[in-house]
Amino acid sequence: MTPRIVVAGAAMAGLRAAEQLRAGGFTGRLTLIGDEPHMPYNRPPLSKEVLAGKAPFESLAFRPRASVADAEWRLGTRVTAARLADRTVELADGTHLPFDGLVIATGMRPRRLHCPGPAAGRHTVRTLTDAQGLRDALTRPGAQVVVVGAGFIGCEVAATAVGLGAAEVTVVDPEPLPMLRALGEPPARLLRRRHEERGVRFALGTGVASYAGDDHVTGVVLDDGRTLPADVVVEAVGSAANTEWLADNGLDLTDGVLTDELLRVGGLPYVVAVGDVARFPNARYDGVPRRVEHWSIPGDTAKRAAKTLAAHLAGAAPDPTPFAPLPTFWSDQHDFRLQSFGAPSLGLGDIRVLDGDPEGDVVFGYHTAGRPVGVLALGGPRAAGAAARHRAGLLQQPASRTQYA
Repeated sequence: MTPRIVVAGAAMAGLRAAEQLRAGGFTGRLTLIGDEPHMPYNRPPLSKEVLAGKAPFESLAFRPRASVADAEWRLGTRVTAARLADRTVELADGTHLPFDGLVIATGMRPRRLHCPGPAAGRHTVRTLTDAQGLRDALTRPGAQVVVVGAGFIGCEVAATAVGLGAAEVTVVDPEPLPMLRALGEPPARLLRRRHEERGVRFALGTGVASYAGDDHVTGVVLDDGRTLPADVVVEAVGSAANTEWLADNGLDLTDGVLTDELLRVGGLPYVVAVGDVARFPNARYDGVPRRVEHWSIPGDTAKRAAKTLAAHLAGAAPDPTPFAPLPTFWSDQHDFRLQSFGAPSLGLGDIRVLDGDPEGDVVFGYHTAGRPVGVLALGGPRAAGAAARHRAGLLQQPASRTQYA
């Protein structure tokens, strides 16, 4: 019987896993299951170019490689349960699919605030449908926008809203600075100043107590007693892993899906996890399993997980090379870009200016015990180019050598 691999999740990570399985020699059946009705597309532009009306959906869609032209796509449905020991998954329509190998690529969903008040007027940004609905709201004349959450998505949406001509844009966050946990204090202070210079207001060190209004949001009531007028609210308060369907399989699902160095799940050689749902150890750093929600990770994890799974199904030994990806992200905000390589969050206690001037284009270096672990550029093309030059130094850092069974 022809073996089948089921890929649970049909976004970027699922697509890349399918392509890498073919590249790794798997010639059996591939079935990809996704809850959105769309073929895989690029998500980062949703909070920027799509929201600003500069990128149509057709420009976001990935073009699958010819190697997966024979794959079966089950879109507009989702996996609701799994029996890993029996090698079956159940779909929302009641269908049970057997598998020889399973790729967990179900990703994340936006967290929502559970606050009193109306639901109408409150938005998230995760899917194309989300972005289209939010754009309609932001382009209404005189829009008063409150963004709850000063992380990547929150800052990007705030910048886009200002560019669309919103009457007022305020970012709310319990932290004292935007993107503080990701960037550290000096870059976060610069980021706040640059946003304020372009018209964004901040209400920091406070959270949301409730929403004002009857059928539609008219304001955001803060913990400190202030009420911010708002007819558009964007909740950008983090993500939750889509792992409920994996319950009752004895897995560690405390933060995504725990994997080993080969991206195997639960000690099962026929189950792997990829993308931002995977919590994996990175031999480039300290080996502590972490989830990484950066654009580069779906491709990196897909390549490694596909090798692992294809080798198992072929009866071969796994690749012993330590898995040591270099995370990469960028974030376009207003007329400047944040560009990062490595893991700045691991070096927040030792941040140094490597290039440029904090008043203009600047590159920060992040260190742990004197060892560089990340770089961050803030500014224009010159800063991004300087960060790219420092990337080579990060890649030269030795990874730990571990042999995998």
